[in-house]
Amino acid sequence: MSGVQAFNAGNAAWRQGDWAQALAAYGEAVAQAPALAVAHLGRARCLVKLGDWGSAREAFATVLRLEPAHYSAWLEAGHLCRQMGELHQAAGAYQRAIHAEPMRHEAYLGMARVLPMLGQAELGEQAFADALQQLAHSQPESERAVKLAEAAHRMGQYRLEQGDAVGAVRALQRGLLALGEVPGDAPDEPLLDLRAEVQMDLGEALWRLGQQGAALAALTAASHARSETTLARLGALSFRFNLWQEALAVLRRNAEMHPQSAIAQWNLAHLLAECWQMEEAERVLQQAEALAPMPGARSMRASMAGRRGDADTALAIYRELAAEEGGASYASSAAMSSLYSDSLSAQAVADLHRQLFAPLGVGARTRESFVRTPLAGRRLRLGIVSADFHHQHPVNIFMQPVLRELDRSRFEVFVYFNGVSYDDQTRLAQQRVAHWVEVTTLNDAQLAKRIDADEIDVLLDLAGHTGQQRMRLFAQRAAPVQVTYLGYPGSTGVPNVDWILGDPVVTPEADDALCSERVWRLPHLVFCYAPEADYPFPVMTDDWASRPLTFASFNNVPKLTPHTLRLWARVMAAVPDARLLLKAPSFGDTSAVAAFSERLLALGVDLGRVEFRGPTGLSDMMAEYADVDIALDPTPYNGGTTSLQAMWMGVPVITLAGEHFVSRMGASFMTAAGLPEWVASDDEGYVRVALQMAQDRAALLALKLGLRERLKARLGWDVVAHTRAMERAFDEMVNA
Repeated sequence: MSGVQAFNAGNAAWRQGDWAQALAAYGEAVAQAPALAVAHLGRARCLVKLGDWGSAREAFATVLRLEPAHYSAWLEAGHLCRQMGELHQAAGAYQRAIHAEPMRHEAYLGMARVLPMLGQAELGEQAFADALQQLAHSQPESERAVKLAEAAHRMGQYRLEQGDAVGAVRALQRGLLALGEVPGDAPDEPLLDLRAEVQMDLGEALWRLGQQGAALAALTAASHARSETTLARLGALSFRFNLWQEALAVLRRNAEMHPQSAIAQWNLAHLLAECWQMEEAERVLQQAEALAPMPGARSMRASMAGRRGDADTALAIYRELAAEEGGASYASSAAMSSLYSDSLSAQAVADLHRQLFAPLGVGARTRESFVRTPLAGRRLRLGIVSADFHHQHPVNIFMQPVLRELDRSRFEVFVYFNGVSYDDQTRLAQQRVAHWVEVTTLNDAQLAKRIDADEIDVLLDLAGHTGQQRMRLFAQRAAPVQVTYLGYPGSTGVPNVDWILGDPVVTPEADDALCSERVWRLPHLVFCYAPEADYPFPVMTDDWASRPLTFASFNNVPKLTPHTLRLWARVMAAVPDARLLLKAPSFGDTSAVAAFSERLLALGVDLGRVEFRGPTGLSDMMAEYADVDIALDPTPYNGGTTSLQAMWMGVPVITLAGEHFVSRMGASFMTAAGLPEWVASDDEGYVRVALQMAQDRAALLALKLGLRERLKARLGWDVVAHTRAMERAFDEMVNA
């Protein structure tokens, strides 16, 4: 095969998306014709697609040795350098592309994207203006407005990914202005969808700026789109903003408009499952599968099983997927599922975590490879990786007071925000730290380079194996000291996570071997609950003493395991006049209510004594604790935020002390509150505590009335003391 024939074969494979076959063909082409620059360029592009960035860079360099003014090679080399986090080299490559062809706009856009990342925002704006100017001069009049809108749209997206919502609004409004100049009274469907795409990003930018009214108007305007992919994106974006009903309406419309699209049905099924509407989600998923094979169906069914409280089925599916397909996401889902399992011992859970994540540490950096200025005379640089600084998320609830109290004279804080949800709490967190870095669009290599460039001393993970986590980044080591805390209730099993923050109850010294990390015990309580919002304490009316005693759980359904339900059925039998209130997002779905009613009925519970409640807003949920006398803690996955919220609202918690972190949280909370008598060591003890506490209503009332003040008076609930303890921990970890 000649060099030209091999090159043509490479092009054909490229068009089919077969990067490996295309790479082989381009390789044959350059072997036959070493001076064929376009074949070297094809190799470079394939290597980028395959993630072999070092070889791709060499291939681009070969093209440029052959043709020093090759515009596309300089442009794409710039893109590659930006992906690799080498921003100065990216800017240099874009500048060479501009010199090669100053009338083309793409390199100006590249410069506009990278210059603000180098602290040169004004030059970035000028580069954007130059890009638009070149477009205006180079495009036919019939295409000019659309091309200008597309370029402005891309720039708006770049500004969003950099956290510059103001710049994004400016660019996106410029895009809409250009689309307003398109001739004709009624734009055709592609233009309608392009306008909707711009409006969606404008809605997100406005939402980040706290302009909810304007954001909703932009999203509403976007709902006129007809494209399946555009409507799918609008549904996902609406869900991110907690507009559940609006998101469902958009995706239902999408499925109706595209009834033969398996993907439209799939997207609706996924959102229904996320909204805890499992019965309809399963029905729609089956409709999608009838139209086309759905590779993700097993994963969705695993998620649905977990949400229904069947942790063992979820775990089995996720383990199979992790073994078959690899990927940290399936492994993390398996790890998370194991925490809910009634059938696994603490040692089995620990062993599973180590087994799942050991491969992630292969080839990691060593701690000794990091060069840092001695701490003497400077602040410790603390990096925080999280996606969860938004309303109602537990990480946000616990970390906001800590961010407020951190000693800025001793700590310089960098938040690497990996999230997609923004609200007033996100903006509050931004105001409380010195550096806020948007990293959602950065891959692990880029983020690691940024963290190292910021010379972070301690990198704090707040996600563990929950959604939008960066466990692979930590496994490859991105900082000299790495710590996990708060987001995941237990050891991660991930190599190179050096420390886990615990306390003497959730992580007793005798069980250190259960943790792959070294354990740093905070002196009083692992999670300090010090809410900044004002939740009025319930008023105990005169009829309280005569109303039926109410046990309750506000925990999500996956925690309501078979063991937990058996335990609660025994409590209900021991206290025959009591009621049981179960509140969870799932119980907005009638099928979930029916399923748990059936399970309780099979355990002998009179359903006339049981009430199910669905989801409400946080303030309304807190007010509902006025209806509750005693909270029942699930096992093995104890309540975390829910238990602390219950206590704050005057509701003590009966808990069973288990074998590991996740099953000892309740014991930690009640011990720190000075109420160890509410902690049972076995099932019989749990039922006995429930009976004892239910029998003395006067003592229970006295405890409830004084519970919040009791918490405020104890050191474990003092956020200043808690933050000082964390600061001491970080100081000593660096010096360890």
